Amino acid sequence: MKQIMSVAFVALLAACQTAPVQTPVTEAHVVAAAASTEPSGGQQWLFGSAESSVVMRQTWATIADYVEAKAAEAPTYGVVLAPDNSPVQPGFLACEGKPLAAVFDADETLIWNLGSMAAFGRMGIGFDPAIWDDWEKTGAGKAVAIPGALDALTRIREAGVTVIVNTNRAAENATGTEATLKAAGIGEFSHGSTLFLRGDAPDGSGKDGRRMMISENYCVIALVGDQLGDIADPFNEKTLGVLDRKVLTEAPAISGLWGNGWFVLPNPVYGPSIRGDFDDIYPEATHWAPSAASELPAAN
Repeated sequence: MKQIMSVAFVALLAACQTAPVQTPVTEAHVVAAAASTEPSGGQQWLFGSAESSVVMRQTWATIADYVEAKAAEAPTYGVVLAPDNSPVQPGFLACEGKPLAAVFDADETLIWNLGSMAAFGRMGIGFDPAIWDDWEKTGAGKAVAIPGALDALTRIREAGVTVIVNTNRAAENATGTEATLKAAGIGEFSHGSTLFLRGDAPDGSGKDGRRMMISENYCVIALVGDQLGDIADPFNEKTLGVLDRKVLTEAPAISGLWGNGWFVLPNPVYGPSIRGDFDDIYPEATHWAPSAASELPAAN
């Protein structure tokens, strides 16, 4: 996982298993606006805007629609990449008569960590691992369900599909995470059964090991998160640049899975999705300038 700085953000990747980095971190290593008590633009949009609420409710309704339809099909294969497979040449784990499950990240996928985000902001600091650890243990009741999630989860469960959480919160804090999910109305979860945490498999913040553990007992028909690492670890390969990651998501063999088994919710607050310098975001082929020099703003 990786600590990322992006303008006003000190983005620490976690929960949604962000890109690999030098310093191991925990789940949603949520970040506050740097040295400011004002919410960042990303936080304002994600946590406060009507537009974000609409997008989340739309997405969750789509997830529930998909899961209901897929459960009725009695699928032969799930959507977890088989070991040693890649998005370019994928193979998927067979269902083999196993019960169906949908697997979700927790932070900024099922819940918004409003309590910790606000605390970081009020203190005027970025991410602090000791404070985050305390949040994992004691934050129950101060995180809220994402708009649309509760209705969708009810539909998913009524379709006979087990809801499983795979998050990079620490295994040592399982009790606190169980309490947080319950208090937010997400449901009751049991560590090692329906809740999987960083430390449950030997691959650190990578989630493929835990996805294999889940797939031993379930046919996973949906993967849902706010970072590509919540879908498959190869998307977080450290050698991939900003454009490379986009291109990988468009590989013909898996492009049809987005919204059809693989679901990603927006998160403009932290994670590899907010990587990139000016040239990454604005490629040279798109460069433009006003035709008249008089239209250019005066230099300070």
